Amino acid sequence: QVQLVESGGGSVQPGGSLRLSCEASGSVRLNGMGWYRQAPGKKRELVAGVIGRDSANYADSVTGRFSISRDLAKNTVVLQMNSLKPEDTAVYYCNAYSEVIQGLMPLRTDYWGKGTLVTVSS
Repeated sequence: QVQLVESGGGSVQPGGSLRLSCEASGSVRLNGMGWYRQAPGKKRELVAGVIGRDSANYADSVTGRFSISRDLAKNTVVLQMNSLKPEDTAVYYCNAYSEVIQGLMPLRTDYWGKGTLVTVSS
């Protein structure tokens, strides 16, 4: 099993910055880590993810404003959020996953943190 512990989040004015951190513990080898978010009344969506050490991808809405980094040795992932907008307000969830090949098919197991609230408001 894998436990994910998030830190960071809080309230900030538009244009401000926040930093989210997530530490994974457990004996499972993780293929990727990342951050999702869910705003009230909306589906959970991928914000940014990293596979391996530095293969990162971002949602279009955050490209150029957010940056994700992963430390394999510490088993952590950090999301640096700059130029925050009110529409970034959401609960942010740390995600990690492992993937094994069974037969010819990949079998993915996802792990989730409890979530941390980010509020962007003036």
